[in-house]
Amino acid sequence: MNKFLVAGVTQIETIVRVDKIPVSYAPLTNVSNSIFTAVGGDAYNESLALKWLGDEVCFMSIVGRNFDLDMINPPDRKITLSTEYIIPQMKETPTEVVLYDNSRKQQTFEDIKDLRDNVYDMSMVAPIADSCDMMVLANANFCRPFARVAAEHNKPIAVNIRNYNPEKEKYNTDFLEPAKVLYFSDDTLAEDPYEFIDRISKTYGTEIIILGQGSEGLILFDKTKDLRVHYNTVKTNEVVNTIGAGNALFACFLHYYMETGESVNAIKNALLFASYKIGYMGTSNGFMTTDQLEQWRNLIWGIKKSEFEENQI
Repeated sequence: MNKFLVAGVTQIETIVRVDKIPVSYAPLTNVSNSIFTAVGGDAYNESLALKWLGDEVCFMSIVGRNFDLDMINPPDRKITLSTEYIIPQMKETPTEVVLYDNSRKQQTFEDIKDLRDNVYDMSMVAPIADSCDMMVLANANFCRPFARVAAEHNKPIAVNIRNYNPEKEKYNTDFLEPAKVLYFSDDTLAEDPYEFIDRISKTYGTEIIILGQGSEGLILFDKTKDLRVHYNTVKTNEVVNTIGAGNALFACFLHYYMETGESVNAIKNALLFASYKIGYMGTSNGFMTTDQLEQWRNLIWGIKKSEFEENQI
C-alpha cells in the first residue's frame, strides 16, 4: 500500500447520452436513463480509484462555499474519501456537462467558476507531503505550490495534463518540469504522437509519459527502460460511456508502478482497469477489484501474480 497526496479539481458533473454529436435541434428530448449527475473531477476520480485499489489517499481540493461535503461520499458507495482537506471557499463549485454518443464522441461544456482566483492553504500540506510516497496533481492554478512542496520534500510528482494545448505549454512548465509521470490525452494533439512524446521527454526529462489515444489504446514511454510502445485497448465490458476512463487508467497505473516499479505491468493492469470502468455510467463508478485485475491479466496476457513476483527477485 502506498500513500498518495492528490490535489486537484472537484466539480459537479452532468453526463448526457445523445444519439449523435453534433446534436440536432429539438425543443424537447425525453429519454429515460440518459442523464446522470454526480460529483466528479480528475483528481476526485483518481482519489477514488487509488483508494479502491487499497492505497492511502489524502485528497486536497477547493469547492464552493455552499457545497455539501456529504456529496463526496454517497451512501451507496463502498469506500469513502476524507473531506478534511476539501476547502469550501469558492463562490460556487466548478461544473461540467458532457454529451456523449454511441460512437464515443464527446462534447464538453466546462465552467470552472472562480477557481483561477483561489489559493489553497499550504500550511496544511507540508506535514502530509513529508509522509506521502507520491504527489498526484492536476494542472490547476492552485496546485502550482504543491509542485514546489514536492521538490522541497524530494517526492515524485505525477500530473494529469489532460488535453494538450501548445499555446498553453508555457503556463504548464511548473508541472511539466518536475513531473516524473505525465499523462496526456491525444484528443487535441495536432502533431505526430511519437514526435510529441520525444519532444516532451527531451525538453523536460520526463521519466514516464502516457499518451491516451481513446479507442486506439495508448502509447507508453519509459525513459529508464528505453521503451516507447503502443498498446491496444482490451475488452472486459460492454461500453456504456468512456468518460472518466483516463482518470481510472492513470490512477491504476500509478498504483502498480509505485508498488512494483514496472511500467509495463502497470500499464497492462491500467488498461484492464479502464476497460471495465467504461461499462458503467458516471466517472466515479465501475472500478475493478485487484482480484479481478489478476484474473483478467492472466486471461489476456498470461501473467500470473506468482510469475510476476518471481521476475522481480
